[in-house]
Amino acid sequence: MTRVQKIDFSQYKTYGWLTPVDSLSKNYFNNDIARENILSTANAELTARGMQYSKENPDILFRYISIVNNKSRLVYGNTTWGYPWGWYRPWGWGYYGGPSYPVGKEKYRYSHLIIEALDRKTNTVVWQARGSGEVKAPERAINELPEVVQGIFKEYPVK
Repeated sequence: MTRVQKIDFSQYKTYGWLTPVDSLSKNYFNNDIARENILSTANAELTARGMQYSKENPDILFRYISIVNNKSRLVYGNTTWGYPWGWYRPWGWGYYGGPSYPVGKEKYRYSHLIIEALDRKTNTVVWQARGSGEVKAPERAINELPEVVQGIFKEYPVK
């Protein structure tokens, strides 16, 4: 999901970073490795778009927000002919063509990485995009952050 204001993004030549927004969720991405994966990939993406990092007086400021939520979903089972092989069949049919039925819930974690751009002069958000996915292993999710960030920046108005 991307939100963009109707402005000329080519006017932004320099950028800087704001402190990441602290989410109140269980956050696997609040550590040095995750931060480095996000920032180094984002910096490479912005440099490739002709922008230059500036600590002093940048045209545009970026920040990221990471959120990890606990969710639950129905688990389906099938006991057609006495075979309980239809587990995890969310589309509603078990093996051998029999219907499957909700038999319980399973918990899982879902993460969102949101990157926002703020116009420094107006202090308003001018662009926002998000990458989301299920977290099965926190360490793996941290290592996959560069791919997520690259996907987010595909939505940035300047190519």
